[in-house]
Amino acid sequence: MRWSQAHIPTLRDDPAEAGTPGRRLLLRAGHVRRTGPGRDALLPMAFRARARIMGIVRSELDRIGGQEMLPPSPEPPPAPAAEPAAPVPADPAGAAGGRDEFAVLALDLQSYRRLPQRWYRFGPAPDQDTTALDARSLDIDRAGLDASLAAFYDALTRIFARLGLPVIAAEAPGGADGSASTAFRCPAESGTDPVVQCPGCGAAATPERAAARVPEVVDGPGPDSPEPFDTPGVRTIEDLAAGYGAPGERQIKTLVYVLDGRLTLVLLRGDHALDEGRLREATGAAAVRAAGAEEIRAALGALPGSLGAVGVTGLPVVADGALRGRRAMVTGANRDDVHLRGVDVGRDIEVGAWAALRAVRAGDPCARCGAPLRVVRAVELGRVTGLGDGPARAAGAAVPDADGRRVPLVMGGCGLAVERAMEAIVEHHHDERGIVWPVAVAPYQVALVVAQSGDEACARAGEELYAGLAAAGIDVIIDDRSERAGVKFRDAELTGIPVRVTVGRRGLAEGVVEVTPRSGGETATVPLDAAVPAIRELLAG
Repeated sequence: MRWSQAHIPTLRDDPAEAGTPGRRLLLRAGHVRRTGPGRDALLPMAFRARARIMGIVRSELDRIGGQEMLPPSPEPPPAPAAEPAAPVPADPAGAAGGRDEFAVLALDLQSYRRLPQRWYRFGPAPDQDTTALDARSLDIDRAGLDASLAAFYDALTRIFARLGLPVIAAEAPGGADGSASTAFRCPAESGTDPVVQCPGCGAAATPERAAARVPEVVDGPGPDSPEPFDTPGVRTIEDLAAGYGAPGERQIKTLVYVLDGRLTLVLLRGDHALDEGRLREATGAAAVRAAGAEEIRAALGALPGSLGAVGVTGLPVVADGALRGRRAMVTGANRDDVHLRGVDVGRDIEVGAWAALRAVRAGDPCARCGAPLRVVRAVELGRVTGLGDGPARAAGAAVPDADGRRVPLVMGGCGLAVERAMEAIVEHHHDERGIVWPVAVAPYQVALVVAQSGDEACARAGEELYAGLAAAGIDVIIDDRSERAGVKFRDAELTGIPVRVTVGRRGLAEGVVEVTPRSGGETATVPLDAAVPAIRELLAG
């Protein structure tokens, strides 16, 4: 490719709508352009990097017996019927209630002897204008599923290593059949998918699955029944602690949520925060939202700040395990500006379900080893999870087992976000001058800069070297523009091409070219007639 013909619209300054560091550099380096709200176009440089990423993914999926195909996009869920319809099985793969097309294609399997099967496709991510790997495993039983999930895990581990991404494999909420689920998350300052990590034992989990010790609190006996007391103007845990001698660990925080349309009381210790992901997982609710003030007043007779569960009937109550057995506690009385002291949770509150609802915080002691936990900002790039036999049952995909009984296939899933991985690579591989692409995913391996394109000798030597590099199988772009050498050097650095080769008058006079690694190595002079093997060796190293 010739730079004079390539569409690489680099920018001198960061664009106003840049966002994350990775996206900012992709915009500046002429790899992507915004075409509308939330919509980015991949320009040729990004498209080439994307193709290389997908090539690495393909090679590792093929290594574990994966077969690429192109099923149709998942069907949308059926429109609501006027009359109650039979329930549609939820699609654990995230097809928004539609059928799993891989399970439909599995109808062609006629014997357990053809298992395992591992199929994959690249297609649009759900509700996003991006590309995702979507893979399935098909097995006869749970043992086979476990082996397939392990194979997917190993494949993603190798993929991210080849992409140069330091991912953390974090325990995540389990699959549909209770099997293990792993989220692959990459540390990033701009990340919104945190990982809770223990530097002591190495445990890592998503916040919904992280486990921390909660120091035991010793309670006194307390009164025989709750005692009301006035708390004018008290609206927060801190207000009650400061003015009435009730520290957060002695308070019961009462939150009101709507779970699948039903008002529910959610109880935690006053100094603990709710993790909504844990609430969702513990209750199995698909729709979770905080109740509005008017909904709360209509149900409990008070506004937030004076809420409690003592004496409440007719509403489900879900409580965090840290409240189990607690006595002499303080909570709202469901009358504005009134609280209760001396609350015994087991005696005074009808708890319908106990669950781990508390959000784990940085510094909490690890449940396994006691070391202080840390919370790492990250972005999720991939996931491996068990899907169970639900998708196969919904599609009618079953095969005879060794005893001749027809059993539904057991499925696993594996996903990877391609463009998100590309952005993460840039965020982890850049410096003050621009992107520093790893060789494995770079749009081009070599930028061949003709320093004085108007000089006949330089132009001729550049063309000959360009032809030699291309003949050697090296992906090269020649900068033949009639620009100053400094402009060409800046663009080569900004776009992150791993090796810059400079052909200039001064070097040609001595029969050499300059070879400069983008990753920070020193510029070396190489004889022109030995340049191709030297560059090939540098790229291989």
